[in-house]
Amino acid sequence: MKLRFKSLITGILCASMLSACSPSTPETNTQDTTSSNVQTTSEQTTSAPASSNKQKITVWAWDPNFNIAIMQNAADRYTKINPDVEFDIVEMAKADVEQKLHTTLASKTTEGLPDIVLIEDYNSQKYLQSYPGSFADLTNSFDYSKFAPYKVSLMTLENKVYGVPFDSGVSALFYRSDILEEAGYKKEDLQDVTWNRLIEIGKDVKSKTGKAILGFEKSDGGLMRIMLQSAGTWYFDESGKADLANNDILKQAMQTYKDIVDADIIIPTSGWDEWVSAFNKGDTASVATGVWILGSIKAASDQSGKWTVAPTPKLDDAKSVNASNLGGSSWYILENGKNKDAAIKFMQEIFAKDVDFYQDILTKNGAVGTFLPAQEGAAYTAEDPFFGGQKIFQDISGYMKNIPAINYGMYTYEADAAIMGQINDFVGGKSLDECLKNAQTQLDSQIQ
Repeated sequence: MKLRFKSLITGILCASMLSACSPSTPETNTQDTTSSNVQTTSEQTTSAPASSNKQKITVWAWDPNFNIAIMQNAADRYTKINPDVEFDIVEMAKADVEQKLHTTLASKTTEGLPDIVLIEDYNSQKYLQSYPGSFADLTNSFDYSKFAPYKVSLMTLENKVYGVPFDSGVSALFYRSDILEEAGYKKEDLQDVTWNRLIEIGKDVKSKTGKAILGFEKSDGGLMRIMLQSAGTWYFDESGKADLANNDILKQAMQTYKDIVDADIIIPTSGWDEWVSAFNKGDTASVATGVWILGSIKAASDQSGKWTVAPTPKLDDAKSVNASNLGGSSWYILENGKNKDAAIKFMQEIFAKDVDFYQDILTKNGAVGTFLPAQEGAAYTAEDPFFGGQKIFQDISGYMKNIPAINYGMYTYEADAAIMGQINDFVGGKSLDECLKNAQTQLDSQIQ
């Protein structure tokens, strides 16, 4: 089932706008839409002139402070051990990367293609299924048992693996331990809770401290996606068919979402800045989202020592676990890139082998990689003073190993928009079955 090219582009651009509320990397929603199209090359960091005999690996990505900086780090490491390779790391806005890649692949020309491109996990299947043969089959090029299983499943199509796993969007419940303690709750009380239990805790916290337990934008689908993946379920069935109207887990997630709103324990926010401000000011006692939020939490330096990390709450459903994911992206190598083989060797050496590299990007960029051997390193086991000495990355990497592996399918953002377009009606009193039926109809009309 394919979209026409025009619709495909529209869906991807829509996805880029929607992802502003669920970034795959720290604060990319405020940065990647304003990035200028500049080029960053590894030879700029050295005084040696480029040699015409060198193989040039071209990379497309977004976010200068995260993805670009990390790829530059990887390039610098690799050129030290393989000086016959140089890098052209091209920074563009996220939407520009997506549109340019789609336009080039749809034209069926190999001219201008990069060797490596960053793709958001929610969109990976859309590229793989829409442009068969465009991405290198890496099944036998990497030992995928060394990466988080949920991440590998996202880049797998018909038993072939096409990507190199990068950063995790592993979710957690980040909370103000001082506020919870004021309300009489200890660390043990927040371990492996259900969302319904968190609602009860939230009511108690608000009555005793006046603080909301959470803040979020009611139309943002991030929390819904966290709930679904924790139960190993998505908006589509195993065959890729839209599954909204009769999806029991989705029904439970929507009811739980409504219960959170109805309990009057949240601060409704609008946009990234307002959302971050709610917990930076201490107006909300916790935030449930991806690990990429850490930089924003730590921006409130006066709160050092007052935060704790706990596992993500789960649904009451027996399949649900206290682990989930929100966001994340991975690297893909183009089958028709000029230096495909060189690109594979580079990714093998750095992203699938260099444990010190992963320690470095965790420390410098806050990037939680999905390369499992790296998680035994010093950076992952270090105590974090901001979180009261908790070894947060050791705990978070433990959560990551339990994230259910699912297939996001081709139309995550379209489904997300259809569901969240009905949420206000559901909260306002319209029946759940009617809302889901309307969402199913909308989604079916978009992707048929």
